[in-house]
Amino acid sequence: MKPLHSFVAWAIRVGTSILCRIDKPELSQVPMHGPLILAVNHINSLEVPLLLAHLQPRRMIGLAKIETWDNKFMGWLFNLWEAIPIHRGVADVDALRRCLVCLADEDILAVAPEGTRSYDGKLLSGQPGIVLIALHSGAPILPVVHWGGEDFPENIRHLKRSDFHIRVGKPFMLDAHGEKVNAKVRQEMVDEIMSQIANLMPEEYRGQYAGCTPPPQKYLRFA
Repeated sequence: MKPLHSFVAWAIRVGTSILCRIDKPELSQVPMHGPLILAVNHINSLEVPLLLAHLQPRRMIGLAKIETWDNKFMGWLFNLWEAIPIHRGVADVDALRRCLVCLADEDILAVAPEGTRSYDGKLLSGQPGIVLIALHSGAPILPVVHWGGEDFPENIRHLKRSDFHIRVGKPFMLDAHGEKVNAKVRQEMVDEIMSQIANLMPEEYRGQYAGCTPPPQKYLRFA
C-alpha cells in the first residue's frame, strides 16, 4: 500500500473516531483474506472513507459514478483509493472488467446495490449490477449495513458526535441452479440480496423493503 494512501486512511480513522461513535467490533467479522463483495447500503459520503479506513489492512475498492471525477479534489482522492468509475444507466463493460480484476486479486469490492445515495438512510430499490459481478466472479457476497450517518452533517454543525451503527451479516454465494439468468431472474436475485441487507437494519430504515415478506432464498447459497 502506498505511503500516502496509508496516511490518508490513518487520518480518516482518527477523524471519524473523534467525530463518530463507531461499532468497530462488528467489522472484525469481515474476513481478512480472499475475494469478497461487500454489499452495503449507501446513505451519503461518510460511509465510503470510514469503511475503507477502518477495514485496513484489507484493501477495499469501491465503485463511484463517473461524474465524481468532475471535481478535481474528489477525483484525486478516488484515484488514490483506486475507485472504479462507472457510467450509470448503461452496460459499463470496462467497469465490470475492473471489478473482476479486483476480485481476482482477492481484494474487497464494495458495491451499493441501490446505485445511489438515499440521504435519509431508508433503503431504495436494489439494482441488478451486483448480480453480474457476483455471477461472473464467483465471489461471495457479505451484507454490511450502517445507519446513523444520515445525521452526521447536522451533528457536525452542532458540534455533536454521531452514532455510526454497523451490522455485518452472513456471507453467501449466488447460485442460478442452471437457469437462464434473464432480467427477471437478475431482479429476483437482487431482491434476495436486498432482503438480507434490510433484515440487518431496524424497521424504520428498511424503506422500500419495510413490511415486505422476505422473498424465498432461492438463489442464495450460504456457507
